[in-house]
Amino acid sequence: MSQTSILSTKTLSAEQRQVFIDANFDLLEQDFIEIKNNLFELNTINNNLIFSSQNAVLSLIEQNGWEVLKTKPVFCVGIKTKELLELHGFTVDVYLDYASELAEIITLIYNKESYTFLSGNLRKETLPEALKNAGIIFNEIEVYQTTLAPFKISDQENFDGILFFSPSAVESYLTNNKIKNEVCFCVGTTTASALETKKIKNIVIAETPTIEEVILEVIEYYKTESI
Repeated sequence: MSQTSILSTKTLSAEQRQVFIDANFDLLEQDFIEIKNNLFELNTINNNLIFSSQNAVLSLIEQNGWEVLKTKPVFCVGIKTKELLELHGFTVDVYLDYASELAEIITLIYNKESYTFLSGNLRKETLPEALKNAGIIFNEIEVYQTTLAPFKISDQENFDGILFFSPSAVESYLTNNKIKNEVCFCVGTTTASALETKKIKNIVIAETPTIEEVILEVIEYYKTESI
């Protein structure tokens, strides 16, 4: 039986890569987006911090004097973002899997507080729009930039599945490539929606939005297929 061939649209960690090796999958990795951290001032930070990605955390800890913010309550999207924040000494009061869920909790329960949203240039309007509509005091600081890094995959390459971890990666991949019969494994519903707008139907969404969960979905999918 031939190996299952997978394309990851971002470089995986050694541990993540090993899962595919152990399962005897053929894996190709290519970064379809690039992240660049911005320098920014810390003097306009409100009482509570909001993070919707690990990239925002990584940018913050590159700034001079960031440690003074560790006393502020934190609201974030994603278990991995929570773990990264706690690793650096922050206390996460609330975390949820999706920005829409976090926006709902903040607007319903924590609406008397003030917030600073540390975001990227391609972030969705979900959180800012919800806070603005609810009349909540907040400001936003763009702490990193995501740029597309389109890459043409050789016509000789044929994949059974493609891993997508952001809407930006979907856009970048489709700049020079087409999705034919490949199964698209997505980290979450927002990424899946980026594919659905392109009329792509063969989509599997991870139960929780982490890279590890996407990989588990891939392994389970093809294990079931081979039965």
